[in-house]
Amino acid sequence: MLFLHVNEITEAIITFLLLVPFFLSGKIKSGIKLAIMYYGFLMIDYFCIPLLNDRIAILVSMVVVSLRMILPCIIAGTYAFMTTTVSEFICALRKIHVPECMIIPCMVIIRFFPTIKEDYSQIRNAMAFRGVGVGKFSLITQPMKTLEYIIIPLLMNGNNVSQDLSIAALTKGIGVKGNHTCVEQIKVKAIDYIYILICILPLILFKKGVI
Repeated sequence: MLFLHVNEITEAIITFLLLVPFFLSGKIKSGIKLAIMYYGFLMIDYFCIPLLNDRIAILVSMVVVSLRMILPCIIAGTYAFMTTTVSEFICALRKIHVPECMIIPCMVIIRFFPTIKEDYSQIRNAMAFRGVGVGKFSLITQPMKTLEYIIIPLLMNGNNVSQDLSIAALTKGIGVKGNHTCVEQIKVKAIDYIYILICILPLILFKKGVI
């Protein structure tokens, strides 16, 4: 149990490669936080869980492994959101000939999370004046009030935000058929191909049984 399996080693290597751009682009603080989260879960899974009671170990393992497995996707998405504008993202998708029916949802998703984050902050501030949801652990200390006064309004507002963003995208002509022009100029350089090859190399070696 204290030794990593081959698939976990491959996953850890790929996650490390996904974290490298954070440090190369100056997003060191975010890179360190995500690295601590992922490798912390990895260490808990293989060093702490074997020491727990069987029932507790199963429960903790389900949570830790689930979070650890989705973190590489979160890491890749976080870097994309932090370094790529909507215009650049749309231009890149069109460069690789992604259908317009997929570009619109992607654009909505990119704008959705920053908007929801701002709305969440406003709802938290408004409820804090009423003594609800005060503190980072309010969901644990006041679960029902936090759910009723913060989470539910946030979910309802999220539905409205997604509809507004979709309408705004369609109003700007994103869904119109035909060739589209873009102010942004996206070009794939040699370093991009090299990095892509480096990222898929662990998968190829894993498939071939080398690692």
